Amino acid sequence: MRDMGLVSIRQSAKKLYEDEGRKYKNHLNQEFDTCKPNEVWVSDVTYFKYGENAYYICVIIDLFSRMVVGYKIGKTNSTQLVKSTFQSAYKARRPDSSLIFHTDRGGNYRSKTMNDYMRSLHITHSFSRAHVPYDNSVMESFFASMKREELYRTKYRSEADFRSAVDKYIVFYNTKRPHRKLQYKTPEQKEEEYALKLGDL
Repeated sequence: MRDMGLVSIRQSAKKLYEDEGRKYKNHLNQEFDTCKPNEVWVSDVTYFKYGENAYYICVIIDLFSRMVVGYKIGKTNSTQLVKSTFQSAYKARRPDSSLIFHTDRGGNYRSKTMNDYMRSLHITHSFSRAHVPYDNSVMESFFASMKREELYRTKYRSEADFRSAVDKYIVFYNTKRPHRKLQYKTPEQKEEEYALKLGDL
């Protein structure tokens, strides 16, 4: 009887795993190279503690240029935080429905509110596999850089000081910081180069 029980548990676990895979499909599959802006956006949320308070920074990056196209800071890692970050990026960039939005499987990204919102825009939501950080390595790399280059090396005097520093770092990252992946261009330069090529067609 014990053996039968073990088989049943294994089968249930396998079915749950397969159901999760179908529901939260990984459309990106670590293909981080794209041909134009607004093909694939990736997103994640990182945590930073200042004083007694925790802050959550949600960021969205366009894979084509590695440009940060949206970011917000909140005091809770909520669906509202990630949805409002996406809304600001969507308003600024106006992607079409071919956009793939890739995230991890956090409850904020998997929520019914977020799912319904993605469907309303006809946008494909792609999910990393559970416990596979390499599936969203561009975001992992960005947060590592931001913490190493700014957050962990600065003593902030106030919440306003911290928020201002994040704003300045994003501007620096988009406009001043060259990327080896972009042949040492900045994200801004990469997008300008693409726009010029379109103008020549």
